[in-house]
Amino acid sequence: MGTRKKVQAFVRVRPTDDFAHEMIKYGEDNKSIDIHLKKDTRRGVVNNQQTDWSFKLDGVLHNASQDLVYETVAKDAVSQALDGYNGTIMCYGQTGAGKTYTMTGATENYKHRGILPRALQQVFRMIEERPTHAITVRVSYLEIYNENLFDLLSTLPYVGPSVTPMTMVENPQGIFIKGLSVHLTSQEEDAFSLLFEGETNRIIASHTMNKNSSRSHCIFTIYMEAHSRTLSDEKYITSKINLVDLAGSERLSKTGSEGRVLKEATYINKSLSFLEQAIIALGDQNRDHVPFRQSKLTHALKDSLGGNCNMVLVTNIYGEAAQLDETLSSLRFASRMKLVTTEPAINEKYDAERMVKNLEKELALLKQELAIHDSLSNRTLVNYDPMDEIQIAEINSQVRRYLEGTLDEIDIINLRQIQEVFNQFRVVLSQQEQEVESALRRKYTLIDKNDFAAISAVQKVGLMDIEGNLVGEPDGQSFGLGVAPFSVKPGKKPKTKKTPKDQFSSSARKEGASSPVSGKDFDVASISKTQLIPSSKDGDLKDMLARERETSSIEPLISDSPKEELRAPRPSTPPSRTVAFEEFKNERGSEINRIFKEKKSILNEGKKRGRGDNPADQRPSSRRLMRPKMHSISRNHFGRSRGVREQGLMIIDEEEFLLILKLKDLKKQYRNEYQELRDPPGLRSNTASAWWISVAIACSWNLTSGTMSLL
Repeated sequence: MGTRKKVQAFVRVRPTDDFAHEMIKYGEDNKSIDIHLKKDTRRGVVNNQQTDWSFKLDGVLHNASQDLVYETVAKDAVSQALDGYNGTIMCYGQTGAGKTYTMTGATENYKHRGILPRALQQVFRMIEERPTHAITVRVSYLEIYNENLFDLLSTLPYVGPSVTPMTMVENPQGIFIKGLSVHLTSQEEDAFSLLFEGETNRIIASHTMNKNSSRSHCIFTIYMEAHSRTLSDEKYITSKINLVDLAGSERLSKTGSEGRVLKEATYINKSLSFLEQAIIALGDQNRDHVPFRQSKLTHALKDSLGGNCNMVLVTNIYGEAAQLDETLSSLRFASRMKLVTTEPAINEKYDAERMVKNLEKELALLKQELAIHDSLSNRTLVNYDPMDEIQIAEINSQVRRYLEGTLDEIDIINLRQIQEVFNQFRVVLSQQEQEVESALRRKYTLIDKNDFAAISAVQKVGLMDIEGNLVGEPDGQSFGLGVAPFSVKPGKKPKTKKTPKDQFSSSARKEGASSPVSGKDFDVASISKTQLIPSSKDGDLKDMLARERETSSIEPLISDSPKEELRAPRPSTPPSRTVAFEEFKNERGSEINRIFKEKKSILNEGKKRGRGDNPADQRPSSRRLMRPKMHSISRNHFGRSRGVREQGLMIIDEEEFLLILKLKDLKKQYRNEYQELRDPPGLRSNTASAWWISVAIACSWNLTSGTMSLL
């Protein structure tokens, strides 16, 4: 982004024979102007009327020629436009103050031409001085009359009639006038012809202040686009120059406008008032919103007022005393405009066609450099072009052979081949996933665990228990995958008892043998988000289960190991909970069962000692010995309560004192016996064994689901 800079404001005074020298004075540097008014004596003695004003500007042009005005105001902005900076030159002031003369000039004399024709002449002369760039120039001429947009160049024969009215459209590049014709000019004469064509189409009127008063705001825009003639430079710059000739502000009491001219003056003053409000908002640093959309003029100049543009204002004023009020108003507008800051920046763009050509050239050079590098390093000829279908098919074949084990390694030549190998790995993986999914869909019905309606239907049929597990689903250390009979419901014990021949053998459980039913069909037991339910063509799950029970084989799986051949056949349903628990105590839980029995005997012995039921222990318990002592002490207390007291103290005889001491010893002995019964020595050690005893007592086999469950 460019640096911020203030808007330049100049004042041009219209020459007149009746110049108010006493009221208007210029500074020595020609950059300030002072206004002095005499007090109105009709207001009385106490008169607070302001009489002096001073305005600091960038320059005051008094009795200046058109050449001096252009050199001072517009030359720098036009020259910077060819470097990529946008520019705007605007004339503002009272009606009849010389705005159109400053901007366009007079056609009678060549020296009296204004800023606009001189800017066109400078543009084409600078193009001739830059032979290294191909610069194209286009122009457009917009008129804003009574808040309506008009194209002043629409009368040309090659410009077609516009069906839709002109509108303003905002885009990231700025304000775009939809429907405005833009004309290509290859030389200076063509641009002047378009300027004169537009001037003849402008709306003018006559009133007491000006015989040829402009009744509309006009914006003449010069668009420039500069491309370098060298192919290596894909950058190009664009810029535009807005030359704005505003309609003059009018006081109806002085102009005497009526009818159509009065309506035009109303729209002119209204749009100029909105322009001043926008300038005030731009000059206030605390304002966030600027009312650009209040009028077509401010909306069209949104890019110029405080945007990416070199902004120059020329304020035209009268030097006569009768017009001093309008002069003060115009100077106030110029001073407010100087508070506005803009941020000019170069408009750089990239030519896509040139960029592609440069990239192709660079790619060819890189390929040549790689070929030289391969030849110097004695490498075989490597092709760096994109792979065709035959090469991709060959890589796919190598990847499949590598996965099957028939190919030890894949030869890597360049980066494209590495990327294609990984791509083919992804293709093969995707194909295998689709094959597995299709195979599962042919043999099973996939049920989503979030589909509660389907899960409830399967539970009613009996293929799933309450916890959401399939009947016969493996848990890692119990029985293998199988299908339970339909009569066995989840969570219920079977009605018929199983004989020992129908139970699981210990060797079969340790080896983790699975059910022989459809052994090859259960490659995938379950999926993370779905349950597999054997599918049937007729859709009847009960009939399918009946057929599964009839066709399921109870013979063990054929294996090469002799232990597998001697394995007992597994039943289609698990044994009862009691039988499974007994087998657990005899085999895997034998050590836990031994510790449990040992600790249980210690607990039973302690209970007998506490009750005194042990005939081997003939010693009377401390609790029995305490009872007669306590009765004796109670009787002595009761008899003494009615006896004699000496000096307020209770008299205790020797016998009662000995009973109290004996009672204390018996209490201490009783506490020791109680602590010994509470925590026997055999149960204090081996904390882990005690914990396993509690687990063994609190747990039992839930053979319906094949997992341990707490009682």
